[in-house]
Amino acid sequence: LVTETRRAGIVCLGEPLYELHATPDGGFRPGFGGDVSNVAIAIARQGGEVQMMTRVGDDLFGRAFVDVWVQEGVGTKYVQVAPGEDTGIYFVTYHDDGHRFTYRRANSAASRLSSNGTTTEVLRHSGLFYTSGICLAIGTGPRHAAFGLAAAARDMGVLVAVDPNLRTALWPLETARRVTHALMRHCDIALPSLDDARLLTGHDEPRGIIDHYHNLGASVVALTMGAAGVLVSDGAVCETIAAPKIDVVDATGAGDCFNGIFLHHYLLGRDVVAAAETATLGAALSTLGHGAVAGIPMASDIQSARKDTS
Repeated sequence: LVTETRRAGIVCLGEPLYELHATPDGGFRPGFGGDVSNVAIAIARQGGEVQMMTRVGDDLFGRAFVDVWVQEGVGTKYVQVAPGEDTGIYFVTYHDDGHRFTYRRANSAASRLSSNGTTTEVLRHSGLFYTSGICLAIGTGPRHAAFGLAAAARDMGVLVAVDPNLRTALWPLETARRVTHALMRHCDIALPSLDDARLLTGHDEPRGIIDHYHNLGASVVALTMGAAGVLVSDGAVCETIAAPKIDVVDATGAGDCFNGIFLHHYLLGRDVVAAAETATLGAALSTLGHGAVAGIPMASDIQSARKDTS
């Protein structure tokens, strides 16, 4: 079902993180991560038009990111490459209680992004601006840039989407709640996960969380709930999309994959339930591979999986 035609193109603001994924032989497999970068790549793999707005170091990892974005079809016109600065990295290791993330991102090039280094011009040709709570948490510069771009987007009639993506290792919960929800009062699409939203909103039940973000101002809320699926609402319709039964290999980045696919299909004019159904299937497929990006499916992969299950 197509409800209306919306302006194409998505602008993604956030921090990329080079990924080093532990392997059984004691080594590390290189890869690419960072929540907003994952979303951008997921959009591109669906055939969407997307621009990455960020700052990377002029180092091995930063140059690798620029290369992979170009290969994936993600626009890099608004990516700043900073000589003498470092691109953030993180390690994924496995333990008896599951996988753990270890970050080396302090003073990363992305954390030094400022509103002076961003431009609102790109929004004039876009349908949606996307960012996350992590972008807000890594530094005052990225935070100011996110608020400035969100305000400009609203003034231009461009949709704003935000994933709260809470990381209490980066900032205190009370600060995260205050700042993140201040931004989300200006967003059209809220994309929280259940665990984060319980901490941020104080609500335990999914419907209470949905209502909380609608009351903040979001017209669309998609609450990802892991194995329990996704609860999506546009204020008139509120429906649970069941997660496909699948043998998960690695769930790293599955939520980001959902966000990218959902936003792409929503901008195409799909209603929220149809967009969420496609994104839920795509996110499930992404868990069949290791790492945040390697498993993100192409649009054709999702179509094939849908035929196999029909």
